[in-house]
Amino acid sequence: MEALDFRYLLLEYYRKLKLNENELATILMIDHLLGQKNTLVTPDLLSLKMSLSSKELDKIFVSLIERDYLIFDTGKKIKVSLKPLKKKLYEVFEESLAKEHENKISEEKSKVLQNIYQVFESELSRPLSPLEFSLIGEWVDRGFSDERIIEALRLALSRGKKTLKSVDKILLQWQARDDIEKSGGTAVKDDWDQDIEKTMQIIKTKWLDD
Repeated sequence: MEALDFRYLLLEYYRKLKLNENELATILMIDHLLGQKNTLVTPDLLSLKMSLSSKELDKIFVSLIERDYLIFDTGKKIKVSLKPLKKKLYEVFEESLAKEHENKISEEKSKVLQNIYQVFESELSRPLSPLEFSLIGEWVDRGFSDERIIEALRLALSRGKKTLKSVDKILLQWQARDDIEKSGGTAVKDDWDQDIEKTMQIIKTKWLDD
């Protein structure tokens, strides 16, 4: 995070931190003066470089300190530090990135779901129920692509099955088959009453999609 440009983050997110333009300008000037090795930056020093008065800058200093954006580091030498503000900006930046990622995933999932809904309603010639919408959402959450879900629907229809329960059963069978091919076992469970030998025969069956 230290590689990020502090000034860029400040200009990008200052409003989220409830900073006004005078406070923004003051912080930028403090950062500029600190970069010139001026360790003890005061309102009086800032007033020499800015159009704001010492009194106005003093109020801004107090406000920044109260909000934990600015501190006086009392180490070997007393100096002004913007470290607390930088930390908060990095946190806001991380939150923003996470939200953008979440929104992108939500948008992609929404497009996938809309595609599935349209195909299902067209193929079944009826609107889907709320429970059916929920079940399709569960399939997507479990990692099934829209192509595979639609393929399972069409396989079910070719067998004369017109319920989403039939589609769900096919998806479970495919998942179990894939698990066994990859690792020799599966965590998929269902209500079938077949013994292990019968189940293995089902898994090895050549499906129409092959």
